[in-house]
Amino acid sequence: MIRALWVCASLFFAAASSVAHADTVPAASDPAAAPAPAAPKTWSSMSPQQQQLLHGYQGKWDSLPPERQQALVKGSQRWLSMSPQQRSGAQQRFTQWRAMPPEQRQQLRQRWQQYKSMPPEQQQRVRESFKRFRQMPPERRQELRKQWRQMSPEQRRSVNSRPPQPRHIPR
Repeated sequence: MIRALWVCASLFFAAASSVAHADTVPAASDPAAAPAPAAPKTWSSMSPQQQQLLHGYQGKWDSLPPERQQALVKGSQRWLSMSPQQRSGAQQRFTQWRAMPPEQRQQLRQRWQQYKSMPPEQQQRVRESFKRFRQMPPERRQELRKQWRQMSPEQRRSVNSRPPQPRHIPR
């Protein structure tokens, strides 16, 4: 359970920062399954709200790779669809992401790729574990984090290799 919670927490931050890190395009593990190259997106094809949001890119838009353009368009659409509370949370997570050392950001990117390579059922279990983790009292979450940090690499591998255990909920 600790493994799933740790993976979930790491993935949460990675997912939250994926909008902020839209310029990283993951490499396909199977070249035959690689998606077709992205088509360039013209500046004028975006809504005025998107253009305003991405105004810093206007002068160099045509020189950006199509994949980068697509990522920015997708991110701007997502941003514009958020509520003010969601935007505030995203800004806070972006600030946290930018404050991380590059090694930690790279580690989170790798964990995100690991998550994305999991079968959908396993991804669902991770999401459920993370949801349970987030619902725990802060003291319990802190206790689990402390236990994880105190484990040796061998102990962590052992926890990671175990199948999920049925959860007993005290009443």
